[in-house]
Amino acid sequence: MLHAHTTNKFTDHLWDRTKVLRTAIDDLEFLRLLGEGTLPLEVFRTYIEQDSLYLTGYSKALAMLAAKSPDPQTAAFWASSSASAAAVESAMHEQLLTGGALPPRQGEPEHSQTCLAYVSYLIAAAATESYAVAAAAALPCFWIYAAVGRDLAESAAKVIATDPAHPYAQWVTTYGAEEFQQSAATARALVDAAAESASEREREAMEKAFVLATRYELLFWDTALHPQPWPAA
Repeated sequence: MLHAHTTNKFTDHLWDRTKVLRTAIDDLEFLRLLGEGTLPLEVFRTYIEQDSLYLTGYSKALAMLAAKSPDPQTAAFWASSSASAAAVESAMHEQLLTGGALPPRQGEPEHSQTCLAYVSYLIAAAATESYAVAAAAALPCFWIYAAVGRDLAESAAKVIATDPAHPYAQWVTTYGAEEFQQSAATARALVDAAAESASEREREAMEKAFVLATRYELLFWDTALHPQPWPAA
């Protein structure tokens, strides 16, 4: 379960505000099957392909966020996160896609409707919104991935113990790892810091950005198993 929090930080308000969406994420068939290790391999491949396309755009949004940061330390975090998305995570995805454990690719993948909408929104937010609002938009990808990864690591522990080479093992262990959990905690802290100096109107915009990005998180997971094809060209 994507656990609730009880302190009075602004991000705790955001977490509570998105409770219905997070419950829907908890209940997704995609995540249940992934945790059980029974998700069809072709579905997991579709998800990894879309996530690779997403990371390319997300890294750009984080780089733009770094450029807007209020101090060098904050900029360094967003910049290193951008580099990690562009290099480390993308390399893991490429290994999964080319390692032979998943079905072969049928042509070049293209963005799903949800993937394109999500990355376009994040890049637009980073380009046109204030630093605080753009940071709030970027936060769900850190925080929800960390929560999902932690819970999947628990539910998939027996699967991985039985078969350490299971195609899903590398993905699950990466996002459940302490390093990724710490990155999510740092992103939260930076959004809290931004909220402290933001106006009431800006905090409202931060909340809307966080909610919208959380909606996209839900859709992104779900459409891997239940795709929404583009109209034929």
